[in-house]
Amino acid sequence: MTFIYNCLFVAMWLGYRAYWSAMSASVKATERLEPASSRLARLVLMARAIALLCLPRLPLPLLDERFLPRGTRTFWSGAAITACGLLFSVRARRHLGSNWSQAVTLKEGHGLITSGPYALVRHRIYAGLPLAILGSAVARGEWRGFVAAALVFIALWRKLRLEERWMRELFGASYEAYSRKVALVPYIL
Repeated sequence: MTFIYNCLFVAMWLGYRAYWSAMSASVKATERLEPASSRLARLVLMARAIALLCLPRLPLPLLDERFLPRGTRTFWSGAAITACGLLFSVRARRHLGSNWSQAVTLKEGHGLITSGPYALVRHRIYAGLPLAILGSAVARGEWRGFVAAALVFIALWRKLRLEERWMRELFGASYEAYSRKVALVPYIL
């Protein structure tokens, strides 16, 4: 099971990363970019989350304790959740097209995307990625996975807040109306 776990999840995450890298070549020029310190803080949190999920053992044994039983049901449930989260964010990325960026940016001629998947959830990538991490945590079945998911949530929540502020500044009343109509997370925020 460990070999399959390592191969399947590595393949899913590397495929996701490769897609992201390939698509980043076709974006609009950047007009405004978030501060380097903000990007670095997010990178540090994400790197720690990845380490928690990938390292075979941790110096804090409590984090290696299982909260879910080891078995195929746990593994495949986590794999399905991970795949759904990754596909959810890939679909959102495709719909954003040249407005997308890895950092919080405003692009030249930045448009407000409210159609397709963005008619249902304002920040689909920020919903899909934590879902994928949560799926990886479930498959791993150890407490460290939930710590990793919390770190990703914190990193993306900080990014989301900055992006929300910039969208409100740029699009004003249009964004206010959109944010009243479309939730961050349906039925919750």
